[in-house]
Amino acid sequence: MSDALARLIEHWKTDTHSTYNTWFLWEERVKNFRSIRRGIGQVVRDIQAGTFGNAYRGSSLETLVGSIAEQRQIFKGADHAFLWKPKLRIPDIYENPKNQAAFAQLLNHCDCCNTAEEIIEGIQRIDALAIKGLGPAVANLLYFIHPTLVPPFNTAIVKGFNAVTGGNVKLGRWDHYLSMREGLIRLNEEHRKLLSNDLGAIAGLMFDVGAGRYAAPPRLDDAAAVCAWETDLARVREESAAAQKQWEAARESDATHTEIQGWLRDLGLALGFDVWVAANDKGRRYLDGLLGDKCLGQLPEGVTKGMDSVRLIDVVWLTKGDHHVAGAFEVEHSTSIYSGIVRMLDLALGTEVGKNSTLFLVAPDNRRDEVELQLCRPAFSRVSELDIRYLPYSELREHRGAMARFGNGLKPVVEISQRLQRRGMAASSAT
Repeated sequence: MSDALARLIEHWKTDTHSTYNTWFLWEERVKNFRSIRRGIGQVVRDIQAGTFGNAYRGSSLETLVGSIAEQRQIFKGADHAFLWKPKLRIPDIYENPKNQAAFAQLLNHCDCCNTAEEIIEGIQRIDALAIKGLGPAVANLLYFIHPTLVPPFNTAIVKGFNAVTGGNVKLGRWDHYLSMREGLIRLNEEHRKLLSNDLGAIAGLMFDVGAGRYAAPPRLDDAAAVCAWETDLARVREESAAAQKQWEAARESDATHTEIQGWLRDLGLALGFDVWVAANDKGRRYLDGLLGDKCLGQLPEGVTKGMDSVRLIDVVWLTKGDHHVAGAFEVEHSTSIYSGIVRMLDLALGTEVGKNSTLFLVAPDNRRDEVELQLCRPAFSRVSELDIRYLPYSELREHRGAMARFGNGLKPVVEISQRLQRRGMAASSAT
């Protein structure tokens, strides 16, 4: 099949009416990447802010998908998958806030990541939620974020892939999409000199075959091709099952992490501070609203000093008026403590308003030893200069109500926390 497919590709590239010439080489296609990526960001912001609404018509998603569907050479009808079908109640992202938030999280996750592994992780996570009607059509959005890692997806592309490879990919299933993706990448690598690292090219070829413009080349290795496809599918399913177990534990951890952030947010407001919640957590659901409710919309420039890591500190309390950082909190429920310490070091050592701030690592009661071990890293040699304190969950849980009613300033929180220092220094001072 390899030689026959190579001849088909060569013919396809010289055909002035093929998708290769009418779409892939079309200058407007390249220009669309930036605007579509901006549109994806707008959908995420609208969902996180709670302004997306509960209908497709008139939403930022309609504008986004419409701009993709306008590329009719390959994306005609791309909006069908996102149109609200009330009798079937699909796709279930308009009237279900949790599903809507998960959709935004997928888009934001893929917009922020850079590797195929991270993208697949995001896809497997949304697949595990089994949101009705939200399937691989979403890949048409992700393609415009990562064209070298995510191929487009529609009926004609699937038909073409099955015809060329002997696969049995089915519409509407993420595991089938991921197996098709791997098959397309193999074909693309095999014929890389004739195609492109942009997977839109190989997808366009499959589209033209699936739409009937070209017949699939004769296959001499049907059994091998089908076996390869089945192997891909089996591996995708095994990886998804393993990932599902990890995410179940991670969801429980995320819920606890968000709850602790919510406690710190509410306590900071009650004690008279302005409060900042990590930029990537503001849109998380908490109680009857969002975690970022009543918090600062952005950090003062003097706090960040060009260091984006500071924006990701879980909770920051700032004095009203001068916005000096009074306290910074990193919640370390089960994840690595290393990154949290690095963010607080950036704040304390890299900014004027962060100097003399009190830094808190908030963690389960049984993680103190682990926290102190992390402080022994050579990278944290300057920790001794800082006032880093350990705040156990149990102390925060027990005393937060009383502190909110009767406390003022940072002193009550300092009193229920414990001073942390590097173990080597503790031993030195002991001697």
